[in-house]
Amino acid sequence: MEQIRIGTLVRGNRNSAGYIRQILPHGFESFAINYWQHFGDAPPTTIVDDVNRALEGSGAVISTVGVYGNPLADDELGELTRKALWEAVERVGEFGTDLVSGFAGRVPDRPVPESIEPFKAFWTPLVERAAARGVRIAFENCTMGGDWNHGSFNIAFNPDAWELMFEVLDAPNVGLQWEPCHQMTQLIDPLPQIREWGRRFFNLHGKDATIRHDVIARHGMFGAETPVWHRTPGFGDTNWSDVFSELRLIGYRGSVEIEGWHDPVYRDELEMTGQVRALHYLKECRGGDWVENPA
Repeated sequence: MEQIRIGTLVRGNRNSAGYIRQILPHGFESFAINYWQHFGDAPPTTIVDDVNRALEGSGAVISTVGVYGNPLADDELGELTRKALWEAVERVGEFGTDLVSGFAGRVPDRPVPESIEPFKAFWTPLVERAAARGVRIAFENCTMGGDWNHGSFNIAFNPDAWELMFEVLDAPNVGLQWEPCHQMTQLIDPLPQIREWGRRFFNLHGKDATIRHDVIARHGMFGAETPVWHRTPGFGDTNWSDVFSELRLIGYRGSVEIEGWHDPVYRDELEMTGQVRALHYLKECRGGDWVENPA
């Protein structure tokens, strides 16, 4: 069942390889290396050899290298993010993958449509360079606390925005890094999106949500009580067997990377307990052990 691998996220830093070595025996099949806004003191050139050695003989792979910042911000961090994304496109192949992921960016605190031209201006030459190197680019669908009218990092959070984005940047090497949670926090049913938008899915984040309907009924979406919890898969509302069925029906061949560090229960000393439980749960939802058909 290697056409849909199940893995987890790894922070891009000097200990990326060491972290992979520690958790690899649990059975993770892929790893997404993620940087926050820029490379810091651990650019890809300084960690790639150690990371590749950590994976030798395991069958596990690096699925994507991600840079999560705002490339449309007109400040120092925005410039660092832009430089890191360009370098990621140049270096990602050294990790054995062809995928770079991150946020689409956003003109801070302006409605989504006002970001479309800056989005097109920044990403068009980078997408063209990526295509020349056989690299794909995937935008994560996280709201980052924003909405249609206000936000600080990312416009690629729902179908209305995707339609605007792909109208101006409709290249075959541009897609989405999708997860159900970020749609459920907007009260969007995620399953129909797989059928409609799945051809754009290059990578999935394995993160779920628990929608607290009783809280919403009493306090609304913007009251003092938390209306939706981000959850590790297996502890939320999503039927991941249905997710895998829909993914197989559209021919998805990427990875599902468990995104931990959000669950309100399985966190701190229970973090890896939750992630390994999610790993086993997702493998079962994927179909369990592969069984060869009779000759």
